[in-house]
Amino acid sequence: MPRRGERRRDFRHEDPDLGPVRIGVRQVVTPDSHGKKRVLQFDPSQFACRTLASELADEWVEYIEVTSRRTGTASSHRQGLRLFCSFVDEHLAGRVQEASLARTDPDLSMVLLAWEQSLPGQWPRGSTRPGALAANIRVLINRRQRHPDRDLAPPLARIAAQDHSLAWGVTKELDEFSREDKAALVRAAWDDVGRVRRRLKTGWEMAEAGGHPAEHGWSRMPNLLWALAHRAVSPREMAKAVTFPLAPELAPLVPDYVRTEGQNCGQRGRFLVRGLLHQLYPNERDLHAFRVLLVAATGYSPEEVAGLTEEAVEFTEAGVRLTMVKNRARRVHRRAFTRIDALTAVEDVREYTDRPRLEVSAIVRQLMDVTAPLRDVYSDRPAPLFLQGTLPASFEFFVGRGRLRGFGQWVAEMGLDLEGRIDIRRLRKSVKVEKAVAFGGRITDIADDHHQETFRGHYAQGTTLRVISGRVITTAQQSWFDKAIAGPVVLDAAAEAALEESAPALAELGLNAEQVEDLRSGALEMGVTSCRDPFDSPFSRPGDLCAVAPLRCLECRNAWILPSHLPQLLLFAEHLDRMRTRLSPSHFHTLWGQTAANLAAVLAERTEAESAVARRHIAEGTATLQLPLTARAEFDA
Repeated sequence: MPRRGERRRDFRHEDPDLGPVRIGVRQVVTPDSHGKKRVLQFDPSQFACRTLASELADEWVEYIEVTSRRTGTASSHRQGLRLFCSFVDEHLAGRVQEASLARTDPDLSMVLLAWEQSLPGQWPRGSTRPGALAANIRVLINRRQRHPDRDLAPPLARIAAQDHSLAWGVTKELDEFSREDKAALVRAAWDDVGRVRRRLKTGWEMAEAGGHPAEHGWSRMPNLLWALAHRAVSPREMAKAVTFPLAPELAPLVPDYVRTEGQNCGQRGRFLVRGLLHQLYPNERDLHAFRVLLVAATGYSPEEVAGLTEEAVEFTEAGVRLTMVKNRARRVHRRAFTRIDALTAVEDVREYTDRPRLEVSAIVRQLMDVTAPLRDVYSDRPAPLFLQGTLPASFEFFVGRGRLRGFGQWVAEMGLDLEGRIDIRRLRKSVKVEKAVAFGGRITDIADDHHQETFRGHYAQGTTLRVISGRVITTAQQSWFDKAIAGPVVLDAAAEAALEESAPALAELGLNAEQVEDLRSGALEMGVTSCRDPFDSPFSRPGDLCAVAPLRCLECRNAWILPSHLPQLLLFAEHLDRMRTRLSPSHFHTLWGQTAANLAAVLAERTEAESAVARRHIAEGTATLQLPLTARAEFDA
């Protein structure tokens, strides 16, 4: 049995296996976006309103545990807690120790409202943080109200149960890369992949040709690479054993500012060993090119691509099948990507030298070839595909996930001049926009890796889609405008007499002598106007008899209005006047607006004498208006 003092206890709060502490420092264990457990702590003793801080902290811990929120949400609630407690400390001054959710004095409802009104001044205009923080605090207070064993002051309960008055703000969506910028990114990524593969291939060839530096010399690169590749010499020992100034073949591995006399030997040695490791293993900078290519080829988000593991890759005869996990949406996607040459008779080519294609299988194979030595020594399984090997300040060779920071620096190093913000997420938007154009805007096909609401809110606002939508709207408007202005042809007496005399005029109007004779004889009479060809109506299928005559003749491009039609036109105008009194203005405009406008324009061109003659014919009963039965009743459905 161990004696007193021999038992060892471990009270480290950073241990993810420890449960939340309800006395003193509160803490929660939450998974981050990559599924790794993180510990968040909140110490009520840092605030003068310790009672209030402890009550809210307990609600925070229980809320995160019950709802299984991730690290980002838990951190946002903790930020609201800290800001609110700091505001209470300043606002209540001498009575801050009496502040509690259960007490009506001091009244925290007014303090809560004052704190919420102070939040917008701490963030830029239009920020979403003030509204989110106010909502987070109200969520915690409302949880206490629903608990039967916890008291909550009635004034505070009434205020917290309502919605806050702050504006939620708007987020500025990232615009997609232009097609030129996307093509430049892809070309630069392929060039960088080629350089990385050539560098690593040369490094391993030199390592195979070397030997132990203690026997073959510390000033030759093949010997040093051999020692690192076979773990024969630790990085710390190598940094001490290599003497400065460096040999000509080793000097380029160390930056110029490090090789100066002002730098200590330990720093120069660390940079030398790090440069040697980069000849054998990819670093974080090298992984940017692979991520760019995979995002451009798959259209999936950067975090899904960077989270690929060995188990998520399955090569098939036609290409590759990938299993991608989107932790934010808690969704798993399994998708097969087919090679272009698998669809044709082209032989499989893995090495590309001239304008490579964006084939997922080829990109994944090259990435796995590059990171294969690192996956062999990686401790966890399944090993990630995006691994980096580097030398931190501890002088211990480190193999870990590539965090892929500094994308803007990689773009600058590749000499790219991209328009707008440098963000890898814009590349995914470019792919989604191209997919939207290819599928003709069918959201069910486009939103195959997220929800349709996500596409409408985040991807449908891109510049390319707005331009295409504008063109579609303009084309539709132009087609309707063309139909509106391409109305009937109106002839006066002189123009009607000249039809038989002018052959060029007939050709220009699209008429022949037989059609002119039919128009003059009334063979093409439709009731209100004459028709050039009743079997070629824009309102019916080609070859079918027009189904809307004579109600829509005044909107038809085939209609011809002769002087003899004036009595029927006047009768039709009276019919429209009666319909105008029976229908609502919006309904009448929808059904008869264009017809009424065209009819008014035609009647305005007739003289008073012509109208008087036409009305005399109507009075004598020689002119009648024959309308279908459907024109006598209108249904506002």
